[in-house]
Amino acid sequence: MRETTSQNRSFIIVAALLALFLGALDALIVSAAMPSVVADLGGLSLYSWVYSAYFLARAVSLPVLGKLADRYCARTLFLFSITVFMLASFVAGAAPSMAVLIGARVFQGVGAGGIFSLVYIVLSSVSSGGERGKTLSLASSVWGISSIIGPTLGGFIVTYVSWRWIFFLNVPLGLASLVIIRRCMQPRTGGGKKVHLDIAGITCLSGFILCFLTIFIVGGHNYPWFSSEITGLGAMSLIFAVFFIVAEKRAVDPVLDLGFFARPVFALGNCAVFCASFAIFALFAYVPIFIEGALAKTPMEVGVTMLALSLGWSAGSLLLGRFVDGTGSGHAAVLGGLILAGSTAALLWLTPQTSLTVCFVVFILAGFGMGFVTLSTLLLVQADLSRTNLGVATSFHQFSRTLGGTIGVGICGGVVTTELLQNLQASSTMIPVAIVELLDKSLENLFRQEFRQILDQQSEALIALAVSDAMLPVFRIIVAVSLLCFVCTLLLRSRVPASK
Repeated sequence: MRETTSQNRSFIIVAALLALFLGALDALIVSAAMPSVVADLGGLSLYSWVYSAYFLARAVSLPVLGKLADRYCARTLFLFSITVFMLASFVAGAAPSMAVLIGARVFQGVGAGGIFSLVYIVLSSVSSGGERGKTLSLASSVWGISSIIGPTLGGFIVTYVSWRWIFFLNVPLGLASLVIIRRCMQPRTGGGKKVHLDIAGITCLSGFILCFLTIFIVGGHNYPWFSSEITGLGAMSLIFAVFFIVAEKRAVDPVLDLGFFARPVFALGNCAVFCASFAIFALFAYVPIFIEGALAKTPMEVGVTMLALSLGWSAGSLLLGRFVDGTGSGHAAVLGGLILAGSTAALLWLTPQTSLTVCFVVFILAGFGMGFVTLSTLLLVQADLSRTNLGVATSFHQFSRTLGGTIGVGICGGVVTTELLQNLQASSTMIPVAIVELLDKSLENLFRQEFRQILDQQSEALIALAVSDAMLPVFRIIVAVSLLCFVCTLLLRSRVPASK
């Protein structure tokens, strides 16, 4: 790549962060629009696939585009990803039906996956070794910032403009990012080396990701965990995995070199971020149930308390970026793992009498630990592989995060639903019949304010206890996985140079 001036470097960083912000925001902002989307387009039965289609397409494109970036020009692929994301956003905003919207979300996911994997490559390529940690910390903090802004911005746009502008907004902002990157970032020159595209590996990897992640998206919700549908998806995942391993051993230039997993830093770094993402995204998904159901707080209070996770994540990333260089820090990874494990352990002592202040402190510490683990492991994994494999290192780290979050939300969702139903049934003899009938009709009534207003003191206490007890197994799982993350960081620390 030809030399990039200091001014152009600043423009490139801003444009790349803007693209990342749009992709990260899109995963969150849509939730505020969905009731209006269903009211306008219908298709309530397809509701969940507006999220799932985006998510699955994003997961598939992450490792594939990351590998392609190592063999082709990362700048070109980044521009391609932004373009796909913009065009799909326009189609989503203009969608006349739920089916068209879901189709557009698939392409949005492809574009977002490319943005997520390539933005770190672009930022790394325009940052010197000593500045890389600071630059990538800005990218990591974008995730926390988008989770703070997303739901509020979505609600504002839906209320005062139209749900369609949630998607249309991506077009002018994405175009600005695209133009700046195209003008300021020079394409990679040289090369001429013949590229062997691993079609078999890409196909098998994509099939495995689709089948395996779908298990955790629909399992325990649309289908029982041991139903024939889930078992079939599991069998297909295994088949694709076997064929993928065979394909990679035969490939001239495999999409994912299996030898990388024999490298302790690569393997442990990805395992650590997998566990951290499992814990954090499970908290994001199910702690609101505890706050609203067990502590009897309003949705506004839930939102304010949950900001702690996002604020902690952003603060941890930004703080760490000021003190590490471009190759990461084993000490920082251990500290992040320790903070995450310690803060999540406090979840085991949460009760219906716990104050929101205590919850806020616990969550901000957990987010802070996540910020440390995410950035430090990314830098270490990047430094562990050669410069020619930067795309694979970065994209697989992002994929490990995606995989951990998906499995965490899926497993904990099944646990909390089962436990909550059992606890409410056990308490049903002490709760008025009218209230029991409302819960039998729809468990979601538990979190509606009008339902809470008709509860007598005894019923409210019993329901709060039922929710609190249902969350305890989830908290235990989160603590166990957080401890595993800490162990991974300790082992990781022992494998990096003493200076790190």
